[in-house]
Amino acid sequence: MAKSKIVYPGSFDPITRGHLDIIERARKLFDEIIVAVFINPNKEPLFSRKKREELLQKATEDMPDVKVDSFSGLTVDYVQKKQATAILRGLRAVSDFEGEFQMSSMNKELNDDIETVFLMTNTRYAFLSSSVIKEAAQFGGNIKELVPPEVEKALKEKLNRSYREDFNDEK
Repeated sequence: MAKSKIVYPGSFDPITRGHLDIIERARKLFDEIIVAVFINPNKEPLFSRKKREELLQKATEDMPDVKVDSFSGLTVDYVQKKQATAILRGLRAVSDFEGEFQMSSMNKELNDDIETVFLMTNTRYAFLSSSVIKEAAQFGGNIKELVPPEVEKALKEKLNRSYREDFNDEK
């Protein structure tokens, strides 16, 4: 019998406990989850592709059914190349649904064989986004419960250094 495989694409800049919640719950539904860092040429990420993959790898190291990868281009092309049958998307609130519905509909138009599976995040993480995490970390906020330890460390190193440099440039 063929194993069920799903792709969870995203920028993961950086990965949060909300992302990990979605991954953990998807593990109960699929045999393999490919967490794929999407390289978007229209965005300037905080962390490099390599660093995002490294942080994902560390955060999922105890999950043998989770693979970490990266890609650019159309998600449906990547999913097909990986011989997966679905795309995993997390929803935090109703406000996420409109954009996700539009993307899902376009993906279905591009490849009718690939489904999109939506999972609602745990309400504990409904407010959480990578952007919120980066902003809180930049100003020294306590993000310990919201990201894996290696992400907290990487953010402190990267953001506090750049914040100090920016602040000192203004003097």
